[in-house]
Amino acid sequence: MVQPRRALLSVTDKSGIVELARELVQMGVEVLSTGGTASLLEENGVTVNQVSSETGFPEILGGRVKTLHPRIHGGILYRRGHEGDEEDVSRHGLRGLDLVAVNLYDFSGRTAGGVTDDEAMEAVDIGGPTMIRAAAKNWRHVIVLTSPEQYEDVLGEWKEKGGVSDETRRSLAAAAFEATARYDRMIADWFASGAAQDEGLPARLDIGLKKKQGMRYGENPHQRASFYVVTGEEGRGVAAGLQLHGKALSFNNVIDADIALTMPYEFDQPAVAILKHTTPSGVGIGATLADAEAKARACDPLSAFGGIVGMNRVCDEQTAAQINKAFTEVVVAPGFDEAALEILKKKKNIRLLEVDPDAVQTAGFDVRRVLGGMLVQDRDAGFPELDDWKVVTKTQPTEDQLRDLGFAWKVCKYVKSNAILFARDGATLGIGAGQMSRVDAVRIARMKATDVEIDLSGSVVASDAFFPFADGMLQCVEAGATAVIQPGGSVRDQEVIDAADEAGIAMLFTGRRHFRHS
Repeated sequence: MVQPRRALLSVTDKSGIVELARELVQMGVEVLSTGGTASLLEENGVTVNQVSSETGFPEILGGRVKTLHPRIHGGILYRRGHEGDEEDVSRHGLRGLDLVAVNLYDFSGRTAGGVTDDEAMEAVDIGGPTMIRAAAKNWRHVIVLTSPEQYEDVLGEWKEKGGVSDETRRSLAAAAFEATARYDRMIADWFASGAAQDEGLPARLDIGLKKKQGMRYGENPHQRASFYVVTGEEGRGVAAGLQLHGKALSFNNVIDADIALTMPYEFDQPAVAILKHTTPSGVGIGATLADAEAKARACDPLSAFGGIVGMNRVCDEQTAAQINKAFTEVVVAPGFDEAALEILKKKKNIRLLEVDPDAVQTAGFDVRRVLGGMLVQDRDAGFPELDDWKVVTKTQPTEDQLRDLGFAWKVCKYVKSNAILFARDGATLGIGAGQMSRVDAVRIARMKATDVEIDLSGSVVASDAFFPFADGMLQCVEAGATAVIQPGGSVRDQEVIDAADEAGIAMLFTGRRHFRHS
């Protein structure tokens, strides 16, 4: 293996770059650098040569041109031992570069929150991708580093073996081309987002996936599965979680945990959601987390067995003690206090997943696979309609009913359609999910409440879509509901409103539905 002698370091993410440079210098490597990277290295006592002294040409155009020069790219692309290249190197006095460490301008960060076209263009890196691609093309002769995570392993191999193997160099080159492809796609998507597109979505959408972990199996034991993270979204959702205890998350665990993570954050109060097969079996809000957990579990304790529990507050001792009374697969929380961890860890297999609230970002696209293609839509995020809901009945809702209707509407969005949900005092009382008819969803919600002896008198009802006929709504009234919230929009809306008036209940139209098909 060839011992590298010259290196070029030019990075935006400066994590670990000082340590890398120090190690290189100690191993006898000459270090070249640019701008801010060179200044940082010099401030930390690292001997470094400016690229401008190598090229004999200063940085120009406000830093737009630094490394775009034959003395730099000739040194990177030079094939050692190639007759023609050796002649050119000798004729023009070029010197080879054996290692290139480059990472790119943070385009997504610098364009987040809205910028002008000119501002966005200044966030586009030109020299960086060019150097990366050149080094990756010449991977047999040049080590290319595009991430601080690579530094330690490469240095370790170098010290142990006296150089870096072709296998490692090839792997680094693959990562380099992946990095530039991802970067170019990010910029192309930004351009596309500013142009008129069919249905408001990009004309082309490329999704990069990076394998996070393999899994024992998929939804069923005969299906292979792995968990992949969407490129650029590594800090979001379940993928950003830290597992503190228990077996590895299964395929089904991840799907349920995704919903258990996001649903509680729909509420400002302490909230707990218990999920089973991607549908809530119970949700509660309360003055304390333990109060919310008790409400959620009381709705359907049978279905809560083996469920996924999510919350929007740090799990405390009392809440943990309540959870531990029944078999639970996963607990997702923004944190666990020491007493809660001690209690929950008594159960060997329970998975404890800590996810920072900042990772709960529901912006972006919702993508679903179908045979031969992908369906892409905006995420069903937020509830702007709650500011504009409309009372359509003669009876006006009370303040208590309005609070319960708001709670029920938020939970109902997470229930598989057709969805009916009874609620009272910040707790779900009966949930009918995934039925082929709305009347059947009402029947199941009532049955669930009856099974655990919950009285539905004085409850409110949320329906994820309109009642096509009055019969389903009247069954809710028969069960004890005194107020209903639904989107409206049926050709028979007036018939349903008239039936509600005759029954003496309040009914609100939101103007927005929340179907959840999967």
